[in-house]
Amino acid sequence: MTKKISDNQKMASDIEIARAGALRPIAKIAAKLNIPEDALKAYGTDKAKIALPWIEAQRDKPSGRLVLVTAMSPTPMGEGKTTTAVGLGDALGALGQRAAICLREPSLGPCFGMKGGAAGGGYSQVVPMEDINLHFTGDFHAIGAANNLLSAMIDNHVHWDNDLGIDPRRVTWRRAVDMNDRALREVVCGLGGVTGGIPRQDGFDITVASEIMAVLCLSENREDLTRRLGDIVVAENFSREEVTARDLKADGAMSVLLKDALEPNLVQTLEGTPAFVHGGPFANIAHGCNSLIATRTALKTADIVVTEAGFGADLGAEKFFNIKCRKGDLHPDAAVIVATIRALKVHGGADKAALAREDCESLKKGLVNLSRHVENVRHFGVPQVVAINRFPGDTDGEIDLVRQHCAELGVGVSVCTHFTEGSKGALDLARQVMAVIAEKDNTFRFLYPDEMSLWDKVRTVAQSVYGAQGIIADKKIRGKFQHLQDTGHGNLPVCIAKTPYSFSTDPDLKGAPSNHVMPMRDVRLSAGAGFVVVICGDIMTMPGLPRRPAAEKIHFDDAGRIEGLF
Repeated sequence: MTKKISDNQKMASDIEIARAGALRPIAKIAAKLNIPEDALKAYGTDKAKIALPWIEAQRDKPSGRLVLVTAMSPTPMGEGKTTTAVGLGDALGALGQRAAICLREPSLGPCFGMKGGAAGGGYSQVVPMEDINLHFTGDFHAIGAANNLLSAMIDNHVHWDNDLGIDPRRVTWRRAVDMNDRALREVVCGLGGVTGGIPRQDGFDITVASEIMAVLCLSENREDLTRRLGDIVVAENFSREEVTARDLKADGAMSVLLKDALEPNLVQTLEGTPAFVHGGPFANIAHGCNSLIATRTALKTADIVVTEAGFGADLGAEKFFNIKCRKGDLHPDAAVIVATIRALKVHGGADKAALAREDCESLKKGLVNLSRHVENVRHFGVPQVVAINRFPGDTDGEIDLVRQHCAELGVGVSVCTHFTEGSKGALDLARQVMAVIAEKDNTFRFLYPDEMSLWDKVRTVAQSVYGAQGIIADKKIRGKFQHLQDTGHGNLPVCIAKTPYSFSTDPDLKGAPSNHVMPMRDVRLSAGAGFVVVICGDIMTMPGLPRRPAAEKIHFDDAGRIEGLF
């Protein structure tokens, strides 16, 4: 489905466009990838999970080409990375390629908060949009249940005999809920006397930032899932020895809760391109990629797979390359960096209220942000194309300025209108991506080796990707780093949690700040997922709702249809 919207014509809302689309039976979508109907576990007629035994049988088949869609440093307005991934996938299909898209599942937190849903937008969406944004196939609920079962078993063990000698002061496992709820960031549990358990300080993370989410997204199969769950370190005992979920005998029950969630979900775009929507960590507080099992399934069934990583290339692409590709032995063939004129002007100091006016001066200043993201992707040896997601207020003069800048950087650029035109608006981008894949040799490489110390890995990312002079931490945090190194976790990659709006830890510091110092506030081991989370600046692993949350506008209309969802 494509449609040209004139400048003076009001475009329908995302949900109106999604409802107007004619969804194909999911079996027909699966057939485009030669997935047989008996490999599907249908959820109604328009979405399904893919059975794990069938996926395992495809292991030895050749893989297609992998394209990452990432972005410049975003603004709170959103720059359309998911929309571009969908538009590119549709355009590749329109050019005769057997294409598939791999996206992350939306979290209810931002859906009811400020960001909205994560199913794309305009005429570049995955559908059914309402289902995908609201509960979908229940994966996140299963992840939350597994997370909180482990919490319950920790406190239950301490309440009774505490045979493992768990030190209540050193319980590191946190509870999870898929909602923005700042009041749950720090809590005290176990109140209510003897029957209430042992009082201790606790807290909640949003489900998409939980280690269970990362475990699910990085697991290769059910056996690997159970192993990773068992490896999760939840506490230390009074002798400072690690206590795991396996020690608590919780890994079996947790894997049972996740048995269906591990299977990737298959849906479609408005134009009928197969889309795997599975897993959903944020890149600002987690590793920011969809599931490895979904990506691998797509690579075994499609010629070109388009996937995305959260937020800008400094957060999402860096973790996609250094964590997901490292764990999954993936070799990306190309990257698309999404940019918008309005975001570039914001990074150049423009007032948000004046973004509709031509402002080449602010745009010139803001281009330094795009330049650094281009350079960051080059660190990994991945060829790239810049996609300008064009908005109605963008002028030809501004577009030409970005084209000229990209030419000076030696990177291709494509102006995209997929939001209003669907695949037609991304055909040039698709052609450029295909050309890059055909012409460039894969020289993909990691930013740091496994054997580098955790401290030096963080410093390498900070200096190479964020433009920082160095990193700092107080004695307590330095001690945590050394303790993780001494206990055998020094070979793990690092997952940096920080604001997505700046290369620094100050969200108001726009453009491409350099020679700043990155403060590290905490470090957390995710042994099951296989990485170490480093929390920088004031970033929270449990977001809060804005003053006027999107939830205030979501309701049923008189016909019983959902309104206000975007």
